[in-house]
Amino acid sequence: MFLVYYRLGQFGVIRHSFMWPVLREPYVCAVLSLALCTAGYTAEIIRGGLMAIPVGQIEAGYSIGLSGFSLLRRGIAPIALRLCLPAYSTETVLLVKSTALASLVTVWEVTGVAQEIIHQTYRTTEVFTRAAIIYLLLNFAIVRALGFVERRLSGHLRSPPAPVAKSAAPLTPDALLEKKA
Repeated sequence: MFLVYYRLGQFGVIRHSFMWPVLREPYVCAVLSLALCTAGYTAEIIRGGLMAIPVGQIEAGYSIGLSGFSLLRRGIAPIALRLCLPAYSTETVLLVKSTALASLVTVWEVTGVAQEIIHQTYRTTEVFTRAAIIYLLLNFAIVRALGFVERRLSGHLRSPPAPVAKSAAPLTPDALLEKKA
């Protein structure tokens, strides 16, 4: 992020190109550098999910007459997505935590705002505790949402719920008399 924001402007080729009005904005540089950082990890996560699909399953899809796109849409993609979601949820949590670095390039995010409040109030513990709670809630929501998607995609793998036993009718004095007779 530091290199993208502070160092790209040193090259005249970039300063005189059509990209310079975009690259001189700190928000764009922060988003670009975070996206580049997580893109490599996400590509490896997706590659791992695709490589985990058995070759026999792909051959079975071709043998029943599925085209390449329909095999991808109906067979490969749902399974690969289900396999990728646990690792991808971890990557998104790391990405949210990495946004704290955006304050290096003057983008005001949770940590940058917390530091600014600390400069005004000198209440370090309270402010950083609230910032930590904000990050915790964001990450909790992300993990829960991706966990919900994962459960929806893998519903067929869970065992069905156990049948509920019928409860016997309560014994009343009349029922006991009928039982004895």
